[in-house]
Amino acid sequence: MCDVCGCGHEHQHPPVSPLENGGQKEVKVIDVNQSLLKANEDAAAGNRRHFDEDGIFAINIISSPGSGKTTLLEKTIDALKGEINIGVLEGDIETDLDAERIRKKGVPAVQLTTGGACHLDSILVHKGFHSLEHSLNGKRLDVLFIENVGNLVCPSFFDLGEHLRVVLISVPEGHDKPLKYPKAIKTAHLLIISKTDLVQYFDFDMQKIKKDALSLNPSLATIELSSKTGEGMDDWIKFLKEHLISHE
Repeated sequence: MCDVCGCGHEHQHPPVSPLENGGQKEVKVIDVNQSLLKANEDAAAGNRRHFDEDGIFAINIISSPGSGKTTLLEKTIDALKGEINIGVLEGDIETDLDAERIRKKGVPAVQLTTGGACHLDSILVHKGFHSLEHSLNGKRLDVLFIENVGNLVCPSFFDLGEHLRVVLISVPEGHDKPLKYPKAIKTAHLLIISKTDLVQYFDFDMQKIKKDALSLNPSLATIELSSKTGEGMDDWIKFLKEHLISHE
């Protein structure tokens, strides 16, 4: 287990003490992280093939806790009900509260509990997807949403086999998050700036967060959105439909 993040995966950290070798200090570093990431990447490629064979567009949603991922999914389901068939994999350390919220919307959902790990991996997603398939009774999915564990660090390093990666940063978190968590921005296709209805209550610079994000990822799309007021929902739904058509 990594002593830094406690996610259950080995990571490479600076060695604590050097080895003496003929009076000269020799440092040996064993990279155990490489094989773990390679195994994840292989499983992710298998997931992606499976999604493609079934005609499913998979979307990985990453954010800090409380940024509004589940609420956004609920509003998205409402907007696309009867038009696009949606399934959801919900990632959390414990409980199935978020999956239950999604099920109440009439959408099949499977809770993936990591038991302490701070991110989902592709093997867990593989198992969760098969559980989701069993609940479909032959129904075909168009879109699979994977709501990752609330964390802007570890989930950024793990490909789950998704076709699209979306990162949410909410207004209360501050406009400095892209520079603090560059990996999340660099690996994303879309940045959603959520809870925009709260801008008036925070010292939040909308132009700076966009500028900083684009400096890290020039091809990144951005949407300002409030699930509460509906601002930006049309842009989000349009973005989804365009990418779904492109994928098909």
